[in-house]
Amino acid sequence: MEKELLLECQRNDRNAQRKVYEKMAGKLYTVCKRYLKNDEDIQEVLADTFYKIFTKLNQLQNHDIFEAWAKKIAVNECLQKLRSMKALNVSLEEDFVESTGSPTDSISFEKDILKLLNFLPEGCRAIFNLFAIEGYPHKEIATMLSISEGTSKSQLNFARKKLQELLVNHNI
Repeated sequence: MEKELLLECQRNDRNAQRKVYEKMAGKLYTVCKRYLKNDEDIQEVLADTFYKIFTKLNQLQNHDIFEAWAKKIAVNECLQKLRSMKALNVSLEEDFVESTGSPTDSISFEKDILKLLNFLPEGCRAIFNLFAIEGYPHKEIATMLSISEGTSKSQLNFARKKLQELLVNHNI
């Protein structure tokens, strides 16, 4: 992201904020889609994310890390949304969520994987995303979600097994 554009955003320049939104909305939507199923929830989280980005931008010391910083805000907003929905009741006994639809073979592999994530229970999906996609260690995930490291590890293992089953069953 261009430093000058971000400085204009810090000065509350609406045109600059619109440009940043246009550049980042697609990327952040994809991040949110990995955590949330409902498009209304995703749009709500995106709005909250951009609000936080634009109101906290003056706290960002290094503009070179803007995209990573914005992505982290989006992840945190998704987790906050999941907590508010009381969907992060992570337990090994949680039933595997079946969907009435099935993944289609006509979509690219990456989109198929993202679609398959929607078949996981909310807690498992959040942990899988945080570990496998975002790269957080189990200790940090445990802190973020107020769970034990062991629960994080077991839920990641559960998510991996379910994703493997889905990949085999749907020939992806």
